[in-house]
Formats: sequence, C-alpha cells, structure tokens
Amino acid sequence: MKITQQASLLPYNTFGIDVKADYLIEYDSASDLHDVLLTDIVRNNRILHVGSGSNLLFLTDFKGVILHSAIHAIDKVHEDADAIFLEAGSSVNWDDFVGYCVDNGWGGVENLSLIPGEVGASAVQNIGAYGVEVREVIEKVHAVEVDTADFRVFSNQECLYGYRDSIFKNELKGKYIITSVVFQMKKNPTYRVNYQHLKEEVLKNGELTLQNIRKTIMQIRESKLPDPKITGNAGSFFMNPVIPKEQFQSLQASYPQIPHYFDSETMEKIPAAWLIDQCGWKGKRIGNAGVHDKQALVLVNLGGATGAEIVYLAEQIQLSVKEKFGIVLKPEVNYI
Repeated sequence: MKITQQASLLPYNTFGIDVKADYLIEYDSASDLHDVLLTDIVRNNRILHVGSGSNLLFLTDFKGVILHSAIHAIDKVHEDADAIFLEAGSSVNWDDFVGYCVDNGWGGVENLSLIPGEVGASAVQNIGAYGVEVREVIEKVHAVEVDTADFRVFSNQECLYGYRDSIFKNELKGKYIITSVVFQMKKNPTYRVNYQHLKEEVLKNGELTLQNIRKTIMQIRESKLPDPKITGNAGSFFMNPVIPKEQFQSLQASYPQIPHYFDSETMEKIPAAWLIDQCGWKGKRIGNAGVHDKQALVLVNLGGATGAEIVYLAEQIQLSVKEKFGIVLKPEVNYI
C-alpha cells in the first residue's frame, strides 16, 4: 500500500477542485484493501473511497482518509458458446474496458463508450447511455466490507439496480468497497441503436458493427461534452427526472415540443438538459462556474472555481426549473 499525507486531490476529481486530504492510501489488491481497513489510520479517521472522481464535487479539504484502488487487471473468468465472463479490477478505466471488449468483438457495453470514470464506480452508479445500462451486463460484484474487512460477492439481483441507482448508493452507501466486477459479454451481440437517431448516425460511418457504434458514440460525446482534462466537469450533473404521466401530459399541453421517453405505464422521463436549456442557462456563468455552451446538463469549472461556486450555480438552475416546470432536478454528482 502507498500512504501520502496532505495529498492533493486534483488527480482524483474531474471537476478540478484544488483541495487536499489528510491521508491518501492506494492499494493494488483486495487482500491489501483488507489489510488497509484494519490499520489504525483508517479505524481512527473518517474515510472516503474514490475512483477518478467523475461523480464527486469537493466543497472543502477532506479531513480524513481518501482510499483509492490501483487494481488494474482484466481477467477471463470463463466462457460458453454465447458469452465470455470478464473480471475487471475496480480501477480499470471504464472506457478502456469498453474499448477492450469492442476490439475483441464482445458486445454489451459499446453504447457506454467514453463515459468517464472507473469500473468500480460504474457498478455503484449503474451508468447508462443511449438506451443501455451497465446492470444489463453485470453478473456479480466483488467487495470488501468497511467495518469488518470481510470479503463479499454480490449477485446482480442483490445490487438492487435502478435508474442511476444501486444498493451501494442507498442501504449500503459507504459500507462496502468494490474491488472488481464480473461482466457477461456477448460473443454474438445484438445492436441497440434505436435510441434517438443513433442508428442513422452509425450508418454514416458504415455498417452496423460494434466498432462503428463505439466510434459514432465517441464522436457524438466529443462534439457535445468538454474534456475534463481541459475543462473541469463531471459529465451529466443532474439526473433526467422521471415524472407521473399526468404531470407530463399537463406539461405537454403547455409545451408541445417537450422531448420525453417512456419509463413505465405510469411514469415518463424528461431530458434534464432540455429543461435547463428552456430556462436559458446554456452557456451562462456565475463567477468561475458555468453551464457548458453545447450541453446544458454539464456544469463546468471555468478556472479556479470552488465547490461552493458550482453548488450555488446548481441550486440556481434547480430553482429555475422548479419555478418554470414544477420539476425538481436531482444532482447525479455527490457533494463531499
């Protein structure tokens, strides 16, 4: 394990907030994590586990211990005629994992190309894009319990996945640390390209293939989303609200052009970006925090922003959307 005192957290949050932690501990195996959790440093301090910090917003210096995984391996567990099962370490870059699968002809995650973050966080957040959620390919999740340092394996069902949600964000928040995830990848994939105009865009790059789906999604994301290495951001800041059908129908009467997606027989999903854009926030700034000029769902650090500045901007956006549409936007980003 590697222990650093008064460690800068700039490399561990994509918003680029310049804060420090009392301690930073990195480990490179599940057994090392077990040992780390039994140390006095961890036992006697507040702890927080982070990946690349693509869903975090630090408001102040962190008084305690930041834990970070350095488990990088991708191993084949087993395979059958239809699928291959891969175990990926929690610190594997998510998009590197997607690229690895696509390059080998294994389907299931190509629609999730270029989503920032690491494998461990993908299983916590249940990341999703273009009609696909990662829960669809997760078979099991390996984790270590924080209080006892005991090892545990969660089945997909035990993870209680929902829209941008899992048991690790609710009942077990902060109680387990994910060390690896087992994915079931398809050897003969079916292509999921019915979301919005994705199929039309893919066909501009050639035939329907895993490579062209990935290429197209990367092109779309790069055209709309800022690179966090250049402009600090956490991707989508708010979740798309899911509202009752009756409320949606009332809004549709006033705003016939409102985009929407089927969620269930009783609920409808509304793009948060459209709501924010309709309130005039796209491209606006308050101090050093702003709304991206190409994608209203993305809040950005325009240089030297504090976490408090970004929170204030988010709160003003929430107020605007609630006043205009009666909808409460919920942040997807965690405030620390």
